[in-house]
Amino acid sequence: MPGKTQKWLDRVERWGNALPDPVFIFLGLIALLVAASVAAALLGWSAINPVSGEVLTAKSLLSAENIGKLLTEMPDTMANFPPLGLILVVMLGAAVAERSGLFTALMNRAMRGVPNRFLSPAIFLIGLLSHQAADAAYVVLIPLSAIIFAAAGRHPLSGIAIAYAGISGAFAANLLPGQFDVLMLGITKSATTLLVPDHMLNPLGNWYFTAALGLILIPVTWFVNDRIVEPRLGAWTGSPPEGEIEDEADPGAQRKGLRRAGLAALAIALLFAAFALWPGYTPLVDNTAAGPARLEPFYASLVAGFMLLFLICGWVYGAAVGTIGSHRDVVKMMTEGLATVTPFLVISFFAAHFIAMFAWSNLGPVMAINGADWLRAQQLATPLLLILLLLMSSVFDLVIGSASAKWSAMAPIVVPMLMLLGISPELTTAAYRMGDSIFNIVTPVASNFVLVLVLAQRWRHDFGVGSLIALMLPFSIAIGLTGLCLVGLWTGFELPVGPGAPATYAMPAR
Repeated sequence: MPGKTQKWLDRVERWGNALPDPVFIFLGLIALLVAASVAAALLGWSAINPVSGEVLTAKSLLSAENIGKLLTEMPDTMANFPPLGLILVVMLGAAVAERSGLFTALMNRAMRGVPNRFLSPAIFLIGLLSHQAADAAYVVLIPLSAIIFAAAGRHPLSGIAIAYAGISGAFAANLLPGQFDVLMLGITKSATTLLVPDHMLNPLGNWYFTAALGLILIPVTWFVNDRIVEPRLGAWTGSPPEGEIEDEADPGAQRKGLRRAGLAALAIALLFAAFALWPGYTPLVDNTAAGPARLEPFYASLVAGFMLLFLICGWVYGAAVGTIGSHRDVVKMMTEGLATVTPFLVISFFAAHFIAMFAWSNLGPVMAINGADWLRAQQLATPLLLILLLLMSSVFDLVIGSASAKWSAMAPIVVPMLMLLGISPELTTAAYRMGDSIFNIVTPVASNFVLVLVLAQRWRHDFGVGSLIALMLPFSIAIGLTGLCLVGLWTGFELPVGPGAPATYAMPAR
């Protein structure tokens, strides 16, 4: 690793770790947010919703209404924090699979035939494919990747880094279209109808771009992880957290346990498939929707699916190898598993309130709409417009975590504007999505940032906010530059963005 890069990242880590504890970072952000909301309200900062025509005005967080919300809705604000329920549900099952020894046995079996040098691209690829599993991948793949790297004699934080990069940093990439494509292009379609009421838009309209981005990022992130991130971490000499890697099961009992766990996994998979495919009884299919949107309940059920998969398979495996003697052992494992995420629960309280208060202030949509208006006023060349959209999206990502919320505010302005300039709605959406994913892995306000921080601290107790930012910053830079070049390439060569989705757009004759 070049000395200058090493020194620069070390400096980033020192500065970042000099920051207060994440709890107090969020308290500081809340204080700044309150001040900004008061100033914006006094200045009358507003924007017009281009869909409804409603005037959106910035609201002071010190108003009677918002103070009332803060004090009366505090339990609901905490309970409605998006990652909280997901993490608690999945952890109930994952704790059993981990402490029964199932994860360790699976990792050891998987490691036997995989050369160390291919671990990074393999995990990154799994991270890309896990986009279909929504946020469940954070709770499942990231800790497993640390175990895989540690079992291979490599630094577990490097495993966490490449998994986090695949799940969140490369969120604009998608080898297989899924529910997020349907959601984002659904918002885009609503924006196109403001200009062309009968405009048809393919929900797979970003597939070529997202698939190409994913394939290109595999070697890019492989290089970053193995040549920049891991050398900086140094050789792994620490001991694993209790219960992570030790594997003392009898080989014969282990084989029996794995066979039984495999049969249990197959039974669960068949059950969920039946719920989506059984004629006349499809609780996991939305029969009122059309196209890929019909499977949205199935995608939403994956969180429960992972919990059941880990719980039942871990129980079956543990009973076979002797790590589980009765149902009391299962309950104890669940309790111990939840105990490991208590630091995340504390941080979640303050993170949940920051996100909720940001929504109460109306600053998010007002910022997005005014930013899109500014973009339109620049009257720049097409490639520069898309690159500016990408950069604006990435800047907003530092303070507004929800991609769909930002796009709901920006799309009604940006999409029609660029349609009039000859840019297809699909390409506009792809450029926005690319910008939205760049800083996901380095901003502490991202809802899953604190979860990854807690998972990393299981392996290195002094790992702080700055440590995680320095760990992920090389990925963020590499993914951003790759996406920037790809958007320019797609625009310059006018490549189709997806099936039936050209890069250019011609207004229909009236």
